[in-house]
This record gives sequence, structure tokens and C-alpha cells, in this order.
Amino acid sequence: MNEIEAAIKGFVELFVVVDPIGNVPAFLAVTSGMRPSERTRVAEKAVTFATALILAFAVAGKAILDALGVSVPALMVAGGLLLIRAAFGMVGGDPTGFGAVEEEDVGVAYVPLGTPLLAGPGAIVTVIVMLEKYGRAATITACIGVALATYVTFRFATALTKALGRSGISVLTRVMGVVLMAIGVQMVMDGVSEWSWLRKIA
Repeated sequence: MNEIEAAIKGFVELFVVVDPIGNVPAFLAVTSGMRPSERTRVAEKAVTFATALILAFAVAGKAILDALGVSVPALMVAGGLLLIRAAFGMVGGDPTGFGAVEEEDVGVAYVPLGTPLLAGPGAIVTVIVMLEKYGRAATITACIGVALATYVTFRFATALTKALGRSGISVLTRVMGVVLMAIGVQMVMDGVSEWSWLRKIA
């Protein structure tokens, strides 16, 4: 697999997990009452914060695992189960899959938008696994691509809601939940397969 193919696959996987389209209603809800310019600044801060957090794990994720003594196959299985858990929530209509609640004392750009809506546990685990599967360059490229797509989605959130309607966005969230569940199952299967292979050569 070349770098372009790896980056595209990584982009699709991370985009489904982050689910910017499904998070549009939440974005509009926490920025209700703001002027368009203020809403744009919130979108910029939220995407920048989430991207920085995800990239930090993309760069240092393997070192963190090594320090904790956790193998990549174990993380793949745990991450896959986590994504399956999130997928059940998304199929039920929750765009984050984890029932995120707004924190009153923190800027909405950082909580709940930056995390956990965008850079939630599912996204962080996905990026660490992507780093092992696709390499650092493709993973970082995919992260930047998802960040740009998310910013554009939030930037035109009002128009998108008018075009799709809340019911349309709800349907897309559920469809992405099914796709995310498939990715989670595949991640668990890959983790078990890799663990079995390592056991054979040990």
C-alpha cells in the first residue's frame, strides 16, 4: 500500500469516527445566540484544539504504549471494542456515541466541541492504531484532511442543516454508526489475528 492509499484509508476511518456531519446539530446548539463571526471563531478553535490533541497522540502514541507496556494488538482489540460501543450510541442518534455533556465553566470550543465531540476516545485510539497500520506520514496527512473537512462542515453548518434537515443529519449519523461498527469489528479481528501471529513466531 502506497502513502496516498494509506492516507485515503486513514482519512475515511478517522472521518467516520469524528463524524463532523453528525456533530453539526451539537455545534449549532452550543453556539446558538452567537453572531456568525463568533461561530466561525469557535469552529476554528475547536478544530485546532482537537487536531492538536489527536496529532499529539499520532506522534507520541507508540511511546506512550511502550511506557505502559501495552502491545499494539491489545490496543487494536480494546480500540475496536470502544468503537463498537460508540457505534451503538451513534445508531441510537448520539453523534459522539458517548453521550457528551456540555461543561459550563469551559469554553465550548474546547469542551464539548474540541473534546469529546471531535477528539474523543474513539478518535484517539483510532489514530494510534492508524499510526501502526499506515505509518506516521499517512496518519498525519489523514488527520489534517479530517481537520479541514470538519472545519468546512462547521463553517457551513447552518446551510448544511437547511439542506439536509435535522432528520437527514440524524439518518447520516446512524449510517455512520453502522460503518463505525464494521470498522470496530475489523479492528478487533486484526488485533486478534496479529496477536496470534506474534504468538506463533515467539
